[in-house]
Formats: sequence, C-alpha cells, structure tokens
Amino acid sequence: MPDGRISSGGPWEDRYGYARAVVAGPHVLVSGCTATVGGEVQHVGDAYQQTLTAFSIALDAVEKAGTTRADVVRTRMYVVNADDFDAAGKAHGEIFGEVRPACTSVQVAGLVDARMLVEVEVEAYRPVERGNDED
Repeated sequence: MPDGRISSGGPWEDRYGYARAVVAGPHVLVSGCTATVGGEVQHVGDAYQQTLTAFSIALDAVEKAGTTRADVVRTRMYVVNADDFDAAGKAHGEIFGEVRPACTSVQVAGLVDARMLVEVEVEAYRPVERGNDED
C-alpha cells in the first residue's frame, strides 16, 4: 500500500487544498464525507440515507487506498440534529456491525450546507506486510 493522496474529484478538494484520503504507512485517513454527489446534496431531510451515502463515499476512498471495510478501525459521525442520532447509528450499524470500529458521534451546530444532516470520517489500518527475509 503506497503512501499518497487519493482524490474523489470533488470540487472542494482543489478549492480548499485537501485530499479525500491520505495513505500514510499502514494508515488510511479519510476526510469528512457528506451525502454530496456531483455537487448536489442527496436525500435532503433523511439522516439515515445521508449517512449511508456519506459512508459509501468514504469507503470508496478506503478501497482506492487498497484497504477494505474490514480494515476500518475508527469512524466519526457529526450529526446536526440530536433527533437524528438513532438514524445515523442505524446506518452505521448496518455498514460496520461485524467490523465494530471505534466510533465517536457528536452533535454539531451545522455543516457547510444547511441540507447536510451528517458528515462522517473513517480511518482504516492494515499492517505493512514484511518480507520473509531472515537477516
């Protein structure tokens, strides 16, 4: 798994100077993802569907980095409305129930677009494989 930057081609990456994900040794760090596809917020008013979409975008970056959902060790969910924690948690459980990463969920005052209800972050880890050299 080579070190490097992964882009999703999203408009904010170039504008704000960040990568969708960064691979650093055995770590894959995925930037915050929302349910924005093609510049449009998806599933307006539906925190459950927005969470599924946001994690789908994040997991796409995880896979581009050469890791899988099973390698995810930490997630974070930023939820605008406290009433949406259960919906976001349900989506998280459906995606990561067998993986069981460490997870932090916090309520935030708002996101970049008022239609965004949830933003997620993902971290994956895969130990670097070592050769069978006997020195």
